[in-house]
Amino acid sequence: MNAKRVVLAMSGGVDSSVAASLLLEQGFEVIGVFMRHGEKSSEACELEAGKPNPLLPILQGRLDHKQGCCSASDAADARRVADRLGIPFYALDLEEDFKRIVDYFIDEYQHGRTPNPCVQCNNWIKFGRLFDYADAAEAQYVATGHYARMVQGETGEWELHRGLDNDKDQAYVLTGIPKENLSRMLLPVGIYHKPEIREMAAKVGLRVADKKDSQEICFVTSGQHAQFIRDKTGISEPGEIVTENGRVVGTHAGIEGFTIGQRKGIGVAMGSPYFVTSIDAEKRQVVIGPHESLGRTSLVAIDSNWLTEDLPRAIPFEAEVQIRYNSEPQPAMVQRHSDGSFEVRFHDPTFGVSPGQLAAVFRGSRALGCGWIQSTQR
Repeated sequence: MNAKRVVLAMSGGVDSSVAASLLLEQGFEVIGVFMRHGEKSSEACELEAGKPNPLLPILQGRLDHKQGCCSASDAADARRVADRLGIPFYALDLEEDFKRIVDYFIDEYQHGRTPNPCVQCNNWIKFGRLFDYADAAEAQYVATGHYARMVQGETGEWELHRGLDNDKDQAYVLTGIPKENLSRMLLPVGIYHKPEIREMAAKVGLRVADKKDSQEICFVTSGQHAQFIRDKTGISEPGEIVTENGRVVGTHAGIEGFTIGQRKGIGVAMGSPYFVTSIDAEKRQVVIGPHESLGRTSLVAIDSNWLTEDLPRAIPFEAEVQIRYNSEPQPAMVQRHSDGSFEVRFHDPTFGVSPGQLAAVFRGSRALGCGWIQSTQR
């Protein structure tokens, strides 16, 4: 195993591109890897000059021009960056692996839960299959352009911490990575702020310096989640929109078009703001209510992943719990259970808690672990 060789996930964006430059400056031998997922749109897959792309024949450009992270243009950007920096670059065909992500995405929505495919992509692919690839390439490390930090604690244990840029911090989406992989992770951009990263890209002549950040789920090429699911399954099961007291106030085309906390696009006028407060998959009902009905005092999460063993197992402990990528962590008491689940009791009612989402446990900037929200209580 080469202690200075690193496999870097290159998305074609500014963060992973600068990560490559920083790793080279630190003396690493960098191998750039682009992960192609295989979801197609109807545009031709071409390079800038209009020539077919022989490296990525199954990837297509997005019809809606929304910024994803795995398009043909992203692959071309990543390859240009690799050429500019003089590092080897490979495209991995992970279409079969991505099918697992797509199946999970569809299944969660069909069961009234809100999936997080980007977290599962990190768990199963970016820090799953990439470690397999690193082993095959005899590379000690795997790196990405995530805004998070690896810190070696006083005991020598490697810890996952939030990135220094609070606006871009991505530690939440990395908390599902197995603890044994932490010592092999490199996150070079996590100690910088986004403007600094763009400046670095410009200084070393990378054309992606001003490229917009990715915002869409990469395999939903239309940008329409519900329609994507209906197109994939061929199923559309309409149902009722009801208030919390059971009064029918409208109908919907399918529960896959809704998520807890949603306000826009519900399709009914109530005279005051109403939100999706729960989804009953068995009855095909979308339940709506006023904002105060969204408040939750506790949750139970399953399939936990802990990044440290230095936590109580039988008694509750103080921590902060983040229930969505773009939400603020909330003070809470956390209690682990022997079956791999844990319970969270918030100090104050927390809004937007949704089954299917990840509950990430922090103490200050340090990520302690996570689990998938199974149920909630008011």
